Amino acid sequence: MLNKKMLMSSLSAIALTLVTNVSLALTPAEQKGLDISTESKKRDLGWQDSTADMLMLLRNKQGQESIREIKIKSLEVDNDGDKSLTIFNKPRDVKGTAFLSFSHPVEADDQWLFLPALKRVKRISSRNKSGPFMGSEFAFEDLSSFEVEKYRYKYLADEEVNGLMTFKVEQFPIDENSGYTRRIAWLDKQEYRIQKVEFYDRKNSLLKTLNFSQYKQYLNKYWRADVQNMVNHQSGKSTELQWSNYQFKTGLKESDFNRNSLKRVR
Repeated sequence: MLNKKMLMSSLSAIALTLVTNVSLALTPAEQKGLDISTESKKRDLGWQDSTADMLMLLRNKQGQESIREIKIKSLEVDNDGDKSLTIFNKPRDVKGTAFLSFSHPVEADDQWLFLPALKRVKRISSRNKSGPFMGSEFAFEDLSSFEVEKYRYKYLADEEVNGLMTFKVEQFPIDENSGYTRRIAWLDKQEYRIQKVEFYDRKNSLLKTLNFSQYKQYLNKYWRADVQNMVNHQSGKSTELQWSNYQFKTGLKESDFNRNSLKRVR
């Protein structure tokens, strides 16, 4: 019998074949949207693993703010989506909370949340991926790594964003449980970095906008935005993520990303 890694590799190969075959029937705008997205993913391959610190700033409609201190660990997986471990360190009421995510190109992502107050690990079902993550304006599905096979694409136009010329690409989620009918992403033409994303809800109304800023390059290749700001247009709330202390190729292993690791996070 195939083990899970072999199975995922086979599924990814099948998905790539399907994408290739489907591309033969795509319109020019759909093909260009796919090509742009594929190039963006290609430019972010090979970083192996990373760690980073993050401040999560939650702001309500009145502008009142609360801050959470978080540690992020990520692992690049061959022939599959990335794995990530999110650990809350402050304030005290969320300390020890941990979130584990296994992204997949084809099948539904695997996600678990450890709540120390309950001393139990809760699996996030695929039907609940559109729910808010820890009271923020990010949904669980927003925390998944970008995989080309998760969407269908359509190039819309060239537009200037953040002083840069960008490709404007429409993305349609394949997952029927997605909370979005579509996303619109702007990627700069020079480095294929995402500058902005608009999220449209199941009624096809604009729900949120995510802006990326203060990009820095690591290892002379990989770009990361120090600031990500998600604004919910329907609730008036926002969540800003401030990243720092990136380190790459630290030696993280598969064993650092499993359900048992959730309960022993530090």
